[in-house]
Amino acid sequence: MKEATIQTLHPDPDKTNKKISLEKYELIKKEILTILSDGQPTHTELMELLYQSVKDTFNGGVQWYGETVKLDLEARGMIDRIKTKPEKYRLVT
Repeated sequence: MKEATIQTLHPDPDKTNKKISLEKYELIKKEILTILSDGQPTHTELMELLYQSVKDTFNGGVQWYGETVKLDLEARGMIDRIKTKPEKYRLVT
């Protein structure tokens, strides 16, 4: 049986993002939203926290999937970037 996939979105409408495993998407999405519910990390902090939370169970490139799903969540208006130096991420309420 063919694995379910999702076409991810990109915040830049001129760019298209990747089609990825729905199962991996949901796992990474849940972790990112959990991390952001506890604070407003920088990009580096977000990716490090994500890596630490799934590294022992995730099959694939955590950083690559993390970036792809993060961009998708931005495009869907679920998270946004705070224009600080360095930029930080937060949940959209």
